[in-house]
Amino acid sequence: MTLTFTSDHCLDDDVLERRFTLDGIPGILWTPENPPAATPLILLGHPGGLDRMYPRLLGRARHCAASGFATATIELPGAGDRPRSAPAEQARADLRRAIEAAEPVPAEVVDRLVLPLVETAVPEWRAALDALLALPGIEGPVGFSGGIVSVAVRLALVESRIAAALLFAGSFVPRAILDDARHVTIPLLMLLQWDDEGNDRQLALDLFDALGSTEKTLHANTGGHTGVPGFEGDDAGRFFGRHLM
Repeated sequence: MTLTFTSDHCLDDDVLERRFTLDGIPGILWTPENPPAATPLILLGHPGGLDRMYPRLLGRARHCAASGFATATIELPGAGDRPRSAPAEQARADLRRAIEAAEPVPAEVVDRLVLPLVETAVPEWRAALDALLALPGIEGPVGFSGGIVSVAVRLALVESRIAAALLFAGSFVPRAILDDARHVTIPLLMLLQWDDEGNDRQLALDLFDALGSTEKTLHANTGGHTGVPGFEGDDAGRFFGRHLM
């Protein structure tokens, strides 16, 4: 895949933001304006809709840049302006229907929604990593932070250049991803919102338990899905500082 920059500008806190496309996939790269000679990279995951998520992504990128990290993200398959998948839309509707009826979400619905996304998104993230690490000044090791936890787990399993990952608990996880988790061995930090109204707390705890890493930490905070305390950003910075610097 070919990475093509489409715009660049310096933000008011000395962070350089460059938008790019990767064979038509939109993405953004943030770097400190005066980066060190070899800048570690953190890939920023998100649940889809790059423009919608931009304010939160920018905040995370600025926090990382202040610690000397470059950060990058790409749009998810089927999100933003990317083509929709009819099977995924049907699975999403089936999931919403079960949640609204206060019924258990069938495992086959979770599989239909999540597994095709994982199978498409993970190779795209790996291609983005190939292109980003070829840029002057950006080097490994690499971290992955946030986004859809099933994508993060699969990527942590198959991509040897990722040295540490911050996982955001809070999405439905297929059984196949729980099986993947047992073979993930890199250092991990998982954030869990204890009162997340739209997600299964026990499933998040089961995922944490399944992860095969000998160095893994769970931070659980009271509050809903978007109520992650600000201090977790500082803890995340220290976590990546230990493993990427």
